[in-house]
Amino acid sequence: MKFLCVAATALATATAFTTSPGAFTTAPTSPALNDVFTAPGAAHRTRRGIVLADGKANAIRDRITTVNNTKKITSAMKLVAAAKVRRAQDSVMATRPFSETLQSVFGGLIARLGGEAADLPLLTQREVNKVTLVVITGDRGLCGGYNSFMIKKAEARYKELEKQGIACDFILIGKKAVTYFKRREYPIRKTYDCGQNPNSKEALAISEEIINTFLSGETDAVELLYTKFLSLIASQPSVRTLVPFSASEISQQGDEVFQLTSAGGDFAVDRKELEVAEPQDFPNDMIFEQDPLQIVNSILPLYLNGQILRTLQESVASELAARMQSMQSASDNAGALAKRLSQEYNRARQASVTAEILEIVSGASALE
Repeated sequence: MKFLCVAATALATATAFTTSPGAFTTAPTSPALNDVFTAPGAAHRTRRGIVLADGKANAIRDRITTVNNTKKITSAMKLVAAAKVRRAQDSVMATRPFSETLQSVFGGLIARLGGEAADLPLLTQREVNKVTLVVITGDRGLCGGYNSFMIKKAEARYKELEKQGIACDFILIGKKAVTYFKRREYPIRKTYDCGQNPNSKEALAISEEIINTFLSGETDAVELLYTKFLSLIASQPSVRTLVPFSASEISQQGDEVFQLTSAGGDFAVDRKELEVAEPQDFPNDMIFEQDPLQIVNSILPLYLNGQILRTLQESVASELAARMQSMQSASDNAGALAKRLSQEYNRARQASVTAEILEIVSGASALE
């Protein structure tokens, strides 16, 4: 009897110390605690999105993120280009008083001299056997067709002059034009870079090269090919003769300025045509310390320098406007692509959720 009692006691003790399946189950770790001790890169690699049938859920989601980041970059580039257009506009306005005074003095001197001014070398027309083309492009891309339009215009002009039996060479401004024409072994006289903020020093170097080339007889005419700034969505490749000058053109040619505005929240350009500066009146009894012909001959290089600087500023403004438009188009395309990818991802996710629900219902029905 005592043996049975001892056995029963031992059996009860053993039962008391038997572990149940859930007795030592580890408590689930808090997701927030996991996030604290998990590195951002590891979290990205081990994150579990909704697994689609084709296994591309994370790839689509990452692509949406990339497209949205690209949209932010292109929008920022558009705003930077707009700020630079304003700076170019301020530069044009700053040089306008000097140009007006120069035009006024030149007109007065031409009226005073009459036909004597025609004897100046820079105003003398001669038989054209060789032409130098000054081509202005940009240093960088991402500006739509700005560079390609000007390069095509210059190449077409070169071939047109060759067909007429006129020799031709280039003075290139801008890395895009330099790269293009050097690869194709066109005759190049001189090359310059075209920065985003042209100044009088750069224009002076170009104008001196043009004048020296013309006065030395190495060329009979110099033509300038640049992009005329019309609006933020339009520009026009233009050709004009720089040297020899036309006295009537200098004294009677008007001007126009542009101003970037943001009326209504959208960028726009307000163009204003300026009248021809009135010729300065020099009385007949006025005595000049220098010969008026020498004064005119000194004014012409200043006028050429001003025209080069003005066309550089206008070309840069056209490039920046083209970049603004290009970045706006890129931003719109990125937004449309992100929207389409989001729709694709959502449709695939909904299909995956529906498939999982059907599997759960089918399993429950099978157990019944």
